[in-house]
Amino acid sequence: MAEETTIFDKIIAKEIPSKIVYEDDLVLAFHDINPQAQFHCVLIPKKKDGLSQLSKAEDKHKDILGHLMVTVSKIAQQEKLEEGFRVVINDGKKGGQEVFHLHIHILGTKGDQFGWPPGTPGKK
Repeated sequence: MAEETTIFDKIIAKEIPSKIVYEDDLVLAFHDINPQAQFHCVLIPKKKDGLSQLSKAEDKHKDILGHLMVTVSKIAQQEKLEEGFRVVINDGKKGGQEVFHLHIHILGTKGDQFGWPPGTPGKK
């Protein structure tokens, strides 16, 4: 069965423009079109391979999942988020996932500290 084409597939194919933050052979990161922090990008694997959401992960996805996490660290260093950042993965419709292509939100601030729980005002 063919996987559904998503907006992320179109961004990977360069059919839809994006502001690229990071790219290698396996992943692509680009600025979120609706940023929720001073820095907010979305990191995606270029090949879905059945990985439409984290709950669909299987043993065959270990390498790409590890690569995604290492890439989060590279992006945080590149964007000078050494004081801290937040990583978010929404899973499933009830978990707030809107695009069914696994993606990681990387959010950073160069000023205020993020609050907890998310959405709560942070500390200065």
